[in-house]
Amino acid sequence: MVSICQFGAGRIGAIHAANIADSGAKLAYVVDVNRDAAQALAGRHGARVADADAALADASVDAVVIASSTDTHADLIERAAKAGKKIFCEKPVDLSMDRVDRCIATVKAAGVPVLMGFNRRFDPNFAALKQAIDAGRIGAVEMVQIVSRDPGPPPLAYVKVSGGLFRDMMIHDFDMARFLLGEEPVEVQASASCLVDPQIGAAGDVDSAAVTLRTASGRLCQISNSRRAVYGYDQRVEVLGPKGMLAAGNRTPTTVVASTVDGVVADKPLHFFLERYAEAYRIELRHFLDVCAGKATPLVGIDDGRRALRLAEAANESLASRRAVAV
Repeated sequence: MVSICQFGAGRIGAIHAANIADSGAKLAYVVDVNRDAAQALAGRHGARVADADAALADASVDAVVIASSTDTHADLIERAAKAGKKIFCEKPVDLSMDRVDRCIATVKAAGVPVLMGFNRRFDPNFAALKQAIDAGRIGAVEMVQIVSRDPGPPPLAYVKVSGGLFRDMMIHDFDMARFLLGEEPVEVQASASCLVDPQIGAAGDVDSAAVTLRTASGRLCQISNSRRAVYGYDQRVEVLGPKGMLAAGNRTPTTVVASTVDGVVADKPLHFFLERYAEAYRIELRHFLDVCAGKATPLVGIDDGRRALRLAEAANESLASRRAVAV
């Protein structure tokens, strides 16, 4: 049985803790600066509350799940790596490329595996689409279209510490673009506005963005992000090739469609990421347990986290300069 220490007892931490318990692994410790939240989550799953030093010093702990705030990720990755623990960390590693590079150096020196929490790779629909690409179903990829829109903007306090839309929200889509294109993007062209909430603009961020990525061979990916989609959490992908197109659409509560004299009505997309990617989170955790057991290598590692952040940085550069930026 894999014994895990989890850092973070917030919204995503609750998801991971429940998945750990359901997987048959042992949630040994919960660590959080909010001790009440840590006690509540630990109590639900038979874990103990401890500080980071005590949890990492416990030789019976095999692995860590890092679901705490972004500003803690790099430090916790390094401390866990030096303690010889296997690591699963939510994105991003850090908001600074220099800090990410130092963290990667520490991880490689320790020789421990790191799985980054780009959960969309584990979504059954997107995974099946990728398998169809790899099987040659549509021939060589030519164009990828990714739509990712939140039902509503996050709290302003979150926006101010998020690192901006490209590093916080679109970073998932940058990773998905790399996953589906099959080649690394070499050029980024970004355009963005503040159309949803003027307070987001006042905080120095954007809430609506369109980005085009180009690979060395000319493959293209277009990404559309918005902090507002009044109809639900909009998550769609299309991939075009010489033999046809592959598409993965939104998930809905049911597939029931009512067709009457008044019109045709179906369910809206699932409301937000916790519902939409619930199955992906479960599969992701099982994959991490396989990594811990030596049965798999991380599908998405810390180097992938760096590459996604580099694309986000290039998008910020492109937006500021109003030109395409080479990666």
